[in-house]
Amino acid sequence: MACNKNHSAIQDIMATLPEDQGGRGRHKCAACAYELGRKLGRNLEEHFDIGQILDGLEESQAQKQRHKSPHAAFAKGYLDGVNEAYS
Repeated sequence: MACNKNHSAIQDIMATLPEDQGGRGRHKCAACAYELGRKLGRNLEEHFDIGQILDGLEESQAQKQRHKSPHAAFAKGYLDGVNEAYS
């Protein structure tokens, strides 16, 4: 099912991510990946399976997160979340 969440607040972040149209996570919503990574980072979660996370994401939308790397989005979100936790 395609993602229908409102990701308008993070479109500038999505525009900075590298494109990725192959491999695990193909066609997954990079914005959802970012938001989940940010949540886990803020909670300083250390144990998670990125494969399971990507498999659980909804399909991508047609905005700036389309064809963006969900791996890079998750990593950016996680780093942003950790930075928030320590600020």
